[in-house]
Amino acid sequence: MTLYHRVVLINVSAVACLAAAAAYGFAESAGSDGTIAVPVPDARTAGYCRALHDALPQQVAGLSRHDLRPRSELITGWGDPAIVLRCGVPRPAVDNNPNAVGVEVDGVSWSVEPGSTGSRLLTTTLRQAYVEVTLPKKYADAGDLGPLTDLAGAVKQTIPDL
Repeated sequence: MTLYHRVVLINVSAVACLAAAAAYGFAESAGSDGTIAVPVPDARTAGYCRALHDALPQQVAGLSRHDLRPRSELITGWGDPAIVLRCGVPRPAVDNNPNAVGVEVDGVSWSVEPGSTGSRLLTTTLRQAYVEVTLPKKYADAGDLGPLTDLAGAVKQTIPDL
């Protein structure tokens, strides 16, 4: 796992500090009734997302996979509170920032953004489809990006580089 800051290397503690700041994240993708906002990608992107859905692991960070509400091949969760994966999200605005923080895990690059209430929002970069993973505060506090290690193989296998 390699961390990068577009050009300058940074360490995990700097990423962990970012998690303390509130901007957005899981709260924006979850409705007040606990439903998750399902992305609406184009047909090509949806095809990549269906392939990813079938390739996703049954466990992430030791947590069991489960369906979210509403049921969709574009969203998946692990654990409670759920680590949430949404496939087919729009390209994040942070990708326009040359100073944005990112991480590379097993050959898959992710942008790293602080989320609301201490969560962390991670979105793939340089792929044909954007995959967003929200780590709730419970998992983000540890400063551990291990869940991305569990997801990288499936992303790399099913969603081609740009």
